[in-house]
Amino acid sequence: MRPAYPAIERIDVDVNIPGKWRDRYTDATIERQNIGESGADVFRIRPGKGQDLFLKSEPVGMLNELPDEIARLRWLNRHGLPAPSVLDTATENHRHWLLMTALPGHDLASATDLAPEQIVGIMATALRRLHQTPVAECPFDHRLDARIAVAQDRARAGLVDETNFDEQRQGQTAMDLLQELLSSRPMGADDLVVTHGDACLPNFMADAGEFTGFLDCGRLGISDRFQDLALAARSIERNLGAAWVAPFFREYGVLPDERRIAFYCLLDEFF
Repeated sequence: MRPAYPAIERIDVDVNIPGKWRDRYTDATIERQNIGESGADVFRIRPGKGQDLFLKSEPVGMLNELPDEIARLRWLNRHGLPAPSVLDTATENHRHWLLMTALPGHDLASATDLAPEQIVGIMATALRRLHQTPVAECPFDHRLDARIAVAQDRARAGLVDETNFDEQRQGQTAMDLLQELLSSRPMGADDLVVTHGDACLPNFMADAGEFTGFLDCGRLGISDRFQDLALAARSIERNLGAAWVAPFFREYGVLPDERRIAFYCLLDEFF
């Protein structure tokens, strides 16, 4: 199957890519991938010969995420965990750029060849594998003190998209949610693992029923396992229906913790 990046709509575009790549891809077709909720632009490069590639770019600015993703992809590559390989990077035209390989298959939100039980099984197995990575080997600290600090910075800098809040929070402000976040922090010790950080179905790839890799890895880091399980459960409910949430937790091997699920879904509103 041709390598794919999850996409809803593809449009041929003329992209002013960094100079060091321009000659190499003069005859390539570059297509915008209109996906996800990230502030980054993603493009598929069809070079004519060889495998398709992906190009990701975001403006240089406060609290950029693309440099974080580059570091995490390289870490995943070194540790043999499936993810796009970093081919090259650049900072040019006031933008960060990442050139990376494509993963085979389709994302779990658009994999029409998979039944719901296959999707939740792939998701649970992929997360369980990632969560088994020794925490001591991960240099990225996404424990709550660190993440709440970033959430505060984003709220105060006006970087939180209040129009994209979950339905039950529409009409509230980022500062409203920040107060709720600080007052609802779970008590007790966190169950720390290496988390993906944005564990929704579009960020997990599969081909012929087999998991092929993680996408959008800029938030990977050490956190409570419910950082991932909460967002996975929410994504499964939205894409497959609420009836598939319980099978996901059974397949993963833990009981749902509704308080932690609610908290980490709230935290996600800031990113």
